Amino acid sequence: MESISVFDMLSIGVGPSSSHTLGPWRAAKMWIEKLQRLEQFTMVASVSVDLYGSLSLTGKGHATDVAVVMGLLGTDPVTFPIEAIADEIELVKTFNQLKLNSEKQIPFSLTENINFKKRFLKFHPNGIKFRAELRNGKKVTDTYYSIGGGFVVQEERKRAKRQIEKFNAFPFPTQKATDIIAHCNAENLSISEVVLKNELSLRDPERIDDKFRAIWDVMLDSMYTGCHTQGILPGGLNVVRRAFETHEKLKGNKEYSNALEWIAAIRNTEVKFRQILKWVSCFALAVNEVNASLGRVVTAPTNGSAGVIPAVLMYYLVIENHDGNFDDIKKFLLVAGEIGSLFKKGATISAAMGGCQAEIGVSSAMAAGALTELMGGTPEQVLIAAEIAMEHHLGMTCDPIGGLVQIPCIERNAMGAIKAINACEMALDSDPKNVKIPLDKVIATMWETAKDMTSKYKETSEGGLAVQVNMSDC
Repeated sequence: MESISVFDMLSIGVGPSSSHTLGPWRAAKMWIEKLQRLEQFTMVASVSVDLYGSLSLTGKGHATDVAVVMGLLGTDPVTFPIEAIADEIELVKTFNQLKLNSEKQIPFSLTENINFKKRFLKFHPNGIKFRAELRNGKKVTDTYYSIGGGFVVQEERKRAKRQIEKFNAFPFPTQKATDIIAHCNAENLSISEVVLKNELSLRDPERIDDKFRAIWDVMLDSMYTGCHTQGILPGGLNVVRRAFETHEKLKGNKEYSNALEWIAAIRNTEVKFRQILKWVSCFALAVNEVNASLGRVVTAPTNGSAGVIPAVLMYYLVIENHDGNFDDIKKFLLVAGEIGSLFKKGATISAAMGGCQAEIGVSSAMAAGALTELMGGTPEQVLIAAEIAMEHHLGMTCDPIGGLVQIPCIERNAMGAIKAINACEMALDSDPKNVKIPLDKVIATMWETAKDMTSKYKETSEGGLAVQVNMSDC
């Protein structure tokens, strides 16, 4: 069975897209590392990059060219200061030179050395080809694929083998939802407990907690930043940031000076049904407005769907359970990551492969299941919640206007979060013996739907809202 760590499904990165920004950034770094392993790096005289399929068609709107350059510079998408990206790109544009891996100066033009090819490569819609000419005249070419969620591969078959070998110590391997239930029943454990035992086979408890704290810190910071930032999102659509004004109306005259005090202030705010809807939507909008402006977010399972999980977790912590703590955050993320991995194994988390159902649909399922465990649901009810959430996202297309992760992407995070909460409540009232559609069936259905969907609805901006609404209309 293929095993995937929770920390592969929930990773810190940079916006606006895990497949179109984070993936190409990582691919460029991987390519440099390969050149170094083969002792070819010092011989590089020039470099060029070809972007294929969806990376080409919506690459400009997703800042794919910027991400490639940042990767070639050898910077880390997890730690590099977001505010410094523009300066680095401006240096390349001004001098038409690039410092490969921050150590080797080569000629490089963004307009001439990054080529947008509209044709699709056979293996995956998100293809990226790196070409280097060495000083001895030899040419080196490598092709990578950004397959969603920041995952990058050269050959899927080889990657899967490596993953299996890497994680063959998992005591509770899972391929399908039925495997999880079997482990829970056999060991009398919750889903989060089963997943934690798997993670403990890879790293010690302190390291696991540190990684979860880092993930939550970024989630919280993206919500806080988005709720306190005014203005227009970049890209040309002139989308006004909405989280700020919504937040101003909701918070009233509450005073605070940091994110933790902010949480306490929200907890002390009177909340009715309409306010709950607005708070949850505000949290989700905030994250994805940060994402759309090349901010730092947690890929969950993608950047385009990064707002759903933090919004639902924040709902639990500040509205549903005022005593929520780090243990709750940890359980929530363990369950969410495991559910996401089921979709990656059985279908896809790439919008270029499956449309938006693979992003917002999966994130909503992840959040629904995770919330259900925190609300006292059984393992069976957790999976019921995930199934309900995905069932009502089946067939959702990916048709971003202008190739930007803004319209309809940002609002869809708010809708996905609300659906997740509703799915949780329905699951908690459900008897597993009466369930007609198990999670494994809806995952299989999602994959069949993805394969039937025409390519223009798979992150190409060649169908749907992307052609009905022009950039000039905005």
